[in-house]
Amino acid sequence: MGICRCKLLTNLDCLLVILEQESPHFFLKGQKHEFSVDMTCEGCSNAVSRVLNKLGGVEFDIDLPNKKVCINSEHSVDILLETLEKTGKAVSYLGPK
Repeated sequence: MGICRCKLLTNLDCLLVILEQESPHFFLKGQKHEFSVDMTCEGCSNAVSRVLNKLGGVEFDIDLPNKKVCINSEHSVDILLETLEKTGKAVSYLGPK
């Protein structure tokens, strides 16, 4: 006796909807963007983390040695640039990742 794939997919779809409602950042559907940020130390990267966490709705990776920040977000590039500029560091948009 086999399992009905239609029923299994329906149950899985329901589970994904519930998970997305409970943890929206887990299913972030934004675009990835790469920025250059003039970071010279861990304090600088902590400042970047602070402003991005305060903005919310983002997932990001900081590459301190290469002075790059990759952000996955539904926010516009302009909002992300404004947010990163709050660190007081020089920031430029490198493009989609």
